[in-house]
Amino acid sequence: MNTLAAPPLSRQRRVVAVVAAVLLLAAATTLANRVLPGWAYPVCGAVTACLLVGLALFAGFRPATIGLGRRHLGRAAVVGLIGAALIALGFGIALAVPALRPLFHDGRVGSPSAAQLLWLALVRIPLGTVLVEEVAFRGVLPALLGAGDRWRWLPVLGAAVLFGLWHLLPSLALVRNSAVHATVGGLPLGVVSALAMLAAAGAGVFLYWWRHTGRGLLAPVLVHLTTNSGGLVLASWVLTHP
Repeated sequence: MNTLAAPPLSRQRRVVAVVAAVLLLAAATTLANRVLPGWAYPVCGAVTACLLVGLALFAGFRPATIGLGRRHLGRAAVVGLIGAALIALGFGIALAVPALRPLFHDGRVGSPSAAQLLWLALVRIPLGTVLVEEVAFRGVLPALLGAGDRWRWLPVLGAAVLFGLWHLLPSLALVRNSAVHATVGGLPLGVVSALAMLAAAGAGVFLYWWRHTGRGLLAPVLVHLTTNSGGLVLASWVLTHP
């Protein structure tokens, strides 16, 4: 018996929730990347995440169905910490191998002060990036598209494709990473952006695997947070200690 499946629902209500979620995410990424000031970025992410959870509840799903149940919280934490440790190991190897250190040379990092770095790593990224992306693309959208407690490729890939499209605007600044520029800098920006979105879609499948294995959103949240916040801190350190 599928204990995480939603109760019988009106198909029409689920369709409405999917459309509303996609429109909400389109508006959120536009506001966050083109309209709102920097301080509002985490606010936008947190509000969007809350609205997405509300849409899932409107559609009739229980919190456990979107990865927010408490039953598997311990399992999700353990699986997430294992993933975070693997990411940290990869970072350590990249730091130790001189040929890999340019991976951290990201012009988007700039030269933040200690206070700015704390703000970015502990507030902006967790709330503005990790929270909304995990709730949206590993929680709400897969559930709305038909995922349950078993692996189903259609909702997983559907959410992953939307995750790739979510990165359209951020991908336009990706060539400021020196490693990316050295690899694909000669290609048109549209091609670089398409490759970045394809890579993001692949990462979406990877992160959903952590969510599926951990039976909760905490698992991919820990992996995602280690990757983004940890990568930011290390990039800042490498840029200031050449």
